[in-house]
Amino acid sequence: MTLIKSISGIRGTIGGQVGDNLTPIDAVKFASAYGVWIKQQRDKQHYKVVVGRDARISGAMIQNLVMNTLIGLGIDVVDLGLSTTPTVELAVPMEQADGGIILTASHNPKQWNALKLLNAKGEFLDGVEGAKILDIAEQGAILFADVDSLGKITKNKAYIDLHIIEVLDLPLVTVKPIEEARFKVVVDGVNSTGGIAIPLLLERLGVDVIKLYCEPTGEFPHNPEPLREHLSELSKRVVEERADFGIVVDPDVDRLAFMDENGEMFGEEYTLVACADYVLSKKPGNTVSNMSSTRALRDVTEKYGGTYEASAVGEVNVVSLMKKNKVVIGGEGNGGIIYPESHYGRDALVGVALFLSLLAEKDMKVSELRKTYPNYFMSKKKIELTPDLDVDGILETIEKHYQNEQLTTIDGVKIDFPESWVHLRKSNTEPIIRIYTEAKSQSEADTLADKFIAEIDAIAKS
Repeated sequence: MTLIKSISGIRGTIGGQVGDNLTPIDAVKFASAYGVWIKQQRDKQHYKVVVGRDARISGAMIQNLVMNTLIGLGIDVVDLGLSTTPTVELAVPMEQADGGIILTASHNPKQWNALKLLNAKGEFLDGVEGAKILDIAEQGAILFADVDSLGKITKNKAYIDLHIIEVLDLPLVTVKPIEEARFKVVVDGVNSTGGIAIPLLLERLGVDVIKLYCEPTGEFPHNPEPLREHLSELSKRVVEERADFGIVVDPDVDRLAFMDENGEMFGEEYTLVACADYVLSKKPGNTVSNMSSTRALRDVTEKYGGTYEASAVGEVNVVSLMKKNKVVIGGEGNGGIIYPESHYGRDALVGVALFLSLLAEKDMKVSELRKTYPNYFMSKKKIELTPDLDVDGILETIEKHYQNEQLTTIDGVKIDFPESWVHLRKSNTEPIIRIYTEAKSQSEADTLADKFIAEIDAIAKS
């Protein structure tokens, strides 16, 4: 079964059986439930929802199904067409809309797609709201509009430009120094909408852009998750072009990773660390990331006198804790920058602009910048789920075994050792168990991950 219903939206593979995959019937079912939920939030005469998509091959099909379902409910739709997740998030309040839907499966391969659901603030729904939509979908008691009350679709292709203007207007984005630095950058847009938005932003900042896989065809040239092992071509081009650095984003442009001038990864985890370093140097305060993120953010935050706290995994959980702690910047270690001065959503455009501002100020190479941060190494591994695997039981057994260590159980099990940590959890977006570890060397992190994979295997067989 590859239809996953979680706080990260309704996600599945295209085709197959209804209810087991993301089929047209499932797309209509969950779009209908979302439309009913929208109407339940407030009693008014006209409702409006913003819809955009990444460049996946299935995107146009799923978007048309979703939009026509909404107008069938009497809800007006603003069609952004090819867009980015953060662009849709910004567009919702700018349109004074009642919600938004992004059609994207983020970092998942091309056979996947998803409905990511937003509230009237342009923020992801929380667990309670998501549960209501799932309940509406299962009940199936949905009343559609009569012919005189159908909604209308309005196309608006201006929002990527409006998003870029919003980023350039942020007080900490130093446009003139960036222009004067005359950076040269290679951009890997993984043949999705990042190939549209990121080069446009860079060109507005006077950056010399070399495009790699920036045609929004939806034919991903490599695994779209922005990890070292998928980016050999970007590494090669950065060196060949003698670029200052490389940029890669995921298909919906909410995750961001950098590559230094030598073609070496800056470290996906260190995207947030660097942006936080820059923001905290101007506006000291608190930070938040999720439990699977590097300790380096804690170290940088404390350097500026702030307090760091970790949330459960999932953007909505990070945002909730950010609001509670009144943080100045936060996000996720997977390259997701959340900057409240802009909006409460992961935004690669904001991350690029803050990183460029930091580089222009520091006047140093990206490899030199990386050396200024605490050096931690992470291992990110996974175990495919099978129907006979009792994940909850396995995690309970591990929790008991390590009860004398520092444990956190708000999201799976995280064990903090003095010089390392391991986080074991069931993914919200894939049928897998994630095993994340961090230590003082790569070999230690990998060894720790392999140790726990072996423990899980032994428990499952016992």
